[in-house]
Amino acid sequence: MTFEDKARYPGPFDDNGIPLLDYHGTIGKQYYSVAISQYALGNYNVHRKTGQEIYLDRFLKNAEWLLKNLIKTDHGTYLWPTFFEFEYFRTLKSPWFSGLAQGQGLSVLVRAFVETGSNEYRTAAEHVYESLTLPIESGGVVYVDNDGSPWIEEYVIEPPTHILNGFIWALWGIYDYYLLTKEDSVLAWFEAYKDTICKNLSRYDSSFWSYYELSPQAIKSPASLFYHRLHIVQLRVMHTITGDREFREYAEKWTRYQERALYRHLAFLYKLGFKIVYY
Repeated sequence: MTFEDKARYPGPFDDNGIPLLDYHGTIGKQYYSVAISQYALGNYNVHRKTGQEIYLDRFLKNAEWLLKNLIKTDHGTYLWPTFFEFEYFRTLKSPWFSGLAQGQGLSVLVRAFVETGSNEYRTAAEHVYESLTLPIESGGVVYVDNDGSPWIEEYVIEPPTHILNGFIWALWGIYDYYLLTKEDSVLAWFEAYKDTICKNLSRYDSSFWSYYELSPQAIKSPASLFYHRLHIVQLRVMHTITGDREFREYAEKWTRYQERALYRHLAFLYKLGFKIVYY
């Protein structure tokens, strides 16, 4: 699973080739570290595929932006802030933080270190990895549930919503960091998060579609067709990495859901109703 399509982002960009997202209205054009990380990873994927230096240059420019815009918080942790409000289950007030941003940014920093050998990237990667092991109340992006299971939260919000795709993508950042360091403690965190996902996959299954998240509303949020397909791909990748049968079984089940026209229409109507009622 690559981000090659992200490398074709048409803009807008700033003067240094860093992508901006145009939210229009009062928000306008904004830097968003998740989009920047995905654009960087996409260009890295294309560079590895084609060998063309222009894509490596784009990757490194965006990696440098991530390096320079990582901030030390009052807790002493290092996070990428987002400086605009975002309407979600609850309004995310600027600055807000994201486990997805931390995980995908970590994937960029690991690759930038491999390409450049610069210890600035290695040190930044260590800081970002730490944020992915610390609970929210300690300045990290991790929620620990009543069973003691850790969750990487895409949006740091109370109560937590446990967005599935964001958790898995962030977890791949930890896996990338393990491939770099080969440290047993990093692998132990990966395994703990993997176990959380495995134990809770049934909660994301509506019996005809996958849920996007486990938000506390009376009506759960079904995944859009895009995110349902993404879940399937992510679970297949998780099975490839771990060999755990639960990932394969749910990938196959959710593929069967997708193949049934009735289930696709039902999921669409359910999603429409959810948006009308909530946001």
